[in-house]
Amino acid sequence: MKKDNGINFNNSYINLNNKLYSKVAPNAFANSDLVLLNHTLADELNIDIDFLKSEKGLSFLSGNTDEYGPLYAQAYAGHQFGYFTMLGDGRAVMLGEQITPSNNLFDIQLKGAGRTPYTRSGDGKATLSSMLREYLISEAMSALGIPTARSLAVLKTNEYIQRTTLEKGAVLARVASSHIRVGTFEYAKVYGDKKLIMELADYTIDRHYPEIKQLKNKYQEFLHQVIKKQAALIASWQSVGFIHGVMNTDNVLLSGETIDYGPCAFMNQYNPNTVFSSIDKNGRYAYKNQPYIASWNLTRFTEAILELLDEDMKKAVELGNQELQKFEKYYMDAWRKSMALKFGIKNPTEEDEAVVKEFLDLMNAAQADYTNTFSLLTQGRFEDIVFYNTEGWNEWFKKWTRALGYRKIDVSTRIDLMRQSNPKIIPRNSVVEQALHNASNGGDYTLFDQLHSKLLEPFDYTKEHEEIFTQSLDNQNYKTYCGT
Repeated sequence: MKKDNGINFNNSYINLNNKLYSKVAPNAFANSDLVLLNHTLADELNIDIDFLKSEKGLSFLSGNTDEYGPLYAQAYAGHQFGYFTMLGDGRAVMLGEQITPSNNLFDIQLKGAGRTPYTRSGDGKATLSSMLREYLISEAMSALGIPTARSLAVLKTNEYIQRTTLEKGAVLARVASSHIRVGTFEYAKVYGDKKLIMELADYTIDRHYPEIKQLKNKYQEFLHQVIKKQAALIASWQSVGFIHGVMNTDNVLLSGETIDYGPCAFMNQYNPNTVFSSIDKNGRYAYKNQPYIASWNLTRFTEAILELLDEDMKKAVELGNQELQKFEKYYMDAWRKSMALKFGIKNPTEEDEAVVKEFLDLMNAAQADYTNTFSLLTQGRFEDIVFYNTEGWNEWFKKWTRALGYRKIDVSTRIDLMRQSNPKIIPRNSVVEQALHNASNGGDYTLFDQLHSKLLEPFDYTKEHEEIFTQSLDNQNYKTYCGT
């Protein structure tokens, strides 16, 4: 369905078995106001900016019309904090799949768009503050080069919704390569049969891994590719100190993109035990545990598609385990590479891994700020690093310079590599909260806009930033929350 406004929808997902989704009627939101519009992303999607700002565009972005195709909510399940739950899009509605001029497909989904058949006891809505948060962090992640769902727009719904207090409501237009999750396959396994799982797998392969669809062992290769992408994704999180906070299986996209920015945050002081989510009482999703949880989630995915791997279940289990055992190597290879680049080293060896780990140990012992320490190292401001000139630093520095020396890496090459790998600015928790408070409570977007513009250029070392955007505060007292 191609429109002059650039809307070029495919709606291929609703050609699947209707167990996997439910069609929904347009919501009753009226008089929504556009708060944020991502011009860059709109251009990439080839959607007309003026249309999105128009009355019809606002109706489109708030889910108040089905003029551009049927609205639907996806069904899925999920292991939440290790326990299986039947879920589904309880507050998200799919508008359709936009086809770009380069023939790529992107879901446009509305988060906070009202109740669906999967809503259960909730209201299906979202607060303005939480949607602004997702917009800000997702675009920051994109600028950091980390695969992620992105944010096209935020609209105020001009109503108040009940949370701890009455808060302003909003809708976020979210864009992703797809919203197919590990939990989607778990749902198909429980509510369907082999035919349904195969249909979903074939669709996902066609959409994300078309190069393997003619292979005889395509389902094993499908598992292989998903594992490899997740390993790379988690390694990229670790490299910038990002903590997702809610790595449930319903938040694992098979496209290898990050999704759901509710209880996430970036570390200030380096501490592998850091947890931000208010409901993660036992630290299941702590920074140090993210690789292990990713492996655990992939095991749930393997279980869901097991009967596609081989008709003989014993053989299927062997093949599944064979692929799962590769996760650790893929993760460590990706982690080693991304972390070594932070020190100006390409093609790292095991000896280089020791250089990385020793530096992290020094940071942990000194409770040094993760981002600022790497930024200072990149700039050559060694004396400003809190553990500079200690016995540990001196021993480590010898190993680092030796690793650089035998490769004959000149200073300018090293600095270039480090500048491309060490962000100077990240979404600092304190300034994020202040920006969200100012915008959602007083309608003052000054700080939000300043922060947003800086986060779009995280590797720009030519600019100095005010202390508010780089200051390091204690991790321990900061909490994030789900379900807002």
